[in-house]
Amino acid sequence: MTATPAAPTPPAPNPAPRLRALRGPGRTSLRVEPRALVTGLVLAVATLVLAVVLIGTGDFEIAPWDVVQTLLGNGTPADDFIVNDLRLPRVIVAVLVGAALGMSGAVFQSVSRNPLGSPDMLGFAYGSAVGALVAIVLFRGGAAEVALGAVVGGLVTGVVVYLLAYKKGIHGYRLVLVGIGASAVLVAVIQYLIGKAQIVEATRAMVWLTGSLAGRDWAQVWPLLASCAVLFPLVLGQSRALRMIEMGDDAAYALGVPVERTRMLLMLAAVLLTTAAAAAAGPISFVALAAPQLARRLSRSSGAGLLTGALMGAVLLLASDLGSQRAFGSDQLPVGVVTGLVGGIYLLWLLVTERKAGRI
Repeated sequence: MTATPAAPTPPAPNPAPRLRALRGPGRTSLRVEPRALVTGLVLAVATLVLAVVLIGTGDFEIAPWDVVQTLLGNGTPADDFIVNDLRLPRVIVAVLVGAALGMSGAVFQSVSRNPLGSPDMLGFAYGSAVGALVAIVLFRGGAAEVALGAVVGGLVTGVVVYLLAYKKGIHGYRLVLVGIGASAVLVAVIQYLIGKAQIVEATRAMVWLTGSLAGRDWAQVWPLLASCAVLFPLVLGQSRALRMIEMGDDAAYALGVPVERTRMLLMLAAVLLTTAAAAAAGPISFVALAAPQLARRLSRSSGAGLLTGALMGAVLLLASDLGSQRAFGSDQLPVGVVTGLVGGIYLLWLLVTERKAGRI
């Protein structure tokens, strides 16, 4: 009598993230994923720690405890000048730029349902660069004109990419392909503008294109802070609708989500966040690509991870700025060089991973 071998046991599916509902007044409620909440708290603490360490870093080193005392108003006059007037604006710009890029990257990756769907790949950062270079090269504008040019260039690029990718809705891969094509055209325009520029304007343009936090003061903080104060709540308020859109347009329509209007609103807000970040610090690369995915891997969240993506973006940019000041001795590099180096390695790893998974 021959024994029949037992059928192999199928692998257990990945456990869904545990959710908890917090009840508010009336019919309001909030779904909370405990792991995502813990991840967000850890990233928030890491942001504060890195900010304190970065404020104390420079030619005149200040201990972290002295930085905290100075921020609380108990420092010496010399420490107060260095901390509050020289270094605090730079750190605030780094936090806001990183958070803006992280949140915009989370929006684009969720809307396109593609891990490569970020402002770096879709051409919006290059659009901001073209707008800024037009202000520098053709009009010899100051800081305000360059910032305005970056915003206008990014918005125009966003509209053009959206219109070219639209065909009875926005498909993720079509959006990415159109964005890659737009990026190629915009890179050619950037090279033309640099070749046309005089030596002074060309040098200034190359410094801006690298992406840097050097010399940032309160003049860059306030416009960026105002933009984030308006756009962050707007995007977070659409997080439930974004989660529905990730399930597919048909499912979102069935659940009562106005898909095209919501998608257009979210993309507009994400483009504005990208252009505001570029106006403040130049086109810093790869933060928008890496931050949302790293946040998802840490939190194992099933949604877009907007808030954790923003916090991860702030952590990445603060860590990159700290590395640019400490890792290369007296030769400090612009933060865009560090993010480009780390982000390029991350992109290669992502492409290999996606190829092995059969998604590209």
